[in-house]
Amino acid sequence: MATKEEATRRGLRVMSEEQQAEGALVVDTVLDKLGYVMGHLGQVLQLRPVTGGREWDVYPAHVRRATDDEERQYAMRERTRALNSASSGGGFS
Repeated sequence: MATKEEATRRGLRVMSEEQQAEGALVVDTVLDKLGYVMGHLGQVLQLRPVTGGREWDVYPAHVRRATDDEERQYAMRERTRALNSASSGGGFS
């Protein structure tokens, strides 16, 4: 589990409270999982997986902004998924 100081030392972009806006694409550093900030509940953030599904709670100290590479990789996966769905005659969901 990376602390805020460890993440900063490793060059990761740790988010301040004001950067943790709803809709931000972030990484839960404890689970090493990409998600969108859906809201704040007390002292925790609620994240939703980028592929949809059940939200989970995480402390703001354990969240960092997704890197540019992570954002690009996610965008490429989503584009590929949409193209594969369209080419197979299925609807994109």
